[in-house]
Amino acid sequence: MTGLRPLIAADAPAVRRVYGGASVAFLGRAAMSRPEAVEYVTRAREWGEADPVVRYVLGVEAGGDLVGVVKLGRRPGGHGRVSYVLREDQWGRGHATAAVRMLVSFAFGAGGFVSLGARHHPDNPASGRVLAKAGFTRAGRAGGMVEYLLVAPS
Repeated sequence: MTGLRPLIAADAPAVRRVYGGASVAFLGRAAMSRPEAVEYVTRAREWGEADPVVRYVLGVEAGGDLVGVVKLGRRPGGHGRVSYVLREDQWGRGHATAAVRMLVSFAFGAGGFVSLGARHHPDNPASGRVLAKAGFTRAGRAGGMVEYLLVAPS
C-alpha cells in the first residue's frame, strides 16, 4: 500500500536513491549527492513548518520503504504546482498515481487550493499517464514541457 508522510532527517539516504539513476533523466539535474540530500530534507522540513506552508514535500512510502517524493508548491490565487519523482525500481507499480491522487485530495481539501498545475518532459509519456489517471487534463505545451491542469470540484 502506498502512503504519504513528511520527510525526516533519517530519510536523506533514501531521498538520494530516489534522485539518482534514470529517475533524474527528465528533471534537468544530475543525481543528488549525499550533502544535497541532507540539505533537501532539511529544506523540505522548513517549508512544511512555515506559516503559511510554502511547499509541501512528502515522502512516498510503500511497504515501509521510501520510494519517492511528491511536492505541492503554493502559487498566488490558490493555485498549486504538483511534481513527483519515484525511484526507478518502483516504476510501473502504481505508486506515483496513488501518491498524486492523495496529494490532489489533500490540496483540494485541507490545503484549500482551487486549481493545480503539473508538467512533464515530452519524452516521458508515463508521467503524463500518471497525471491523467489522477484527473489532470492536458493543457498544451509551454517552455518545451507538456502542461496539465486540474480545477477543484465545485
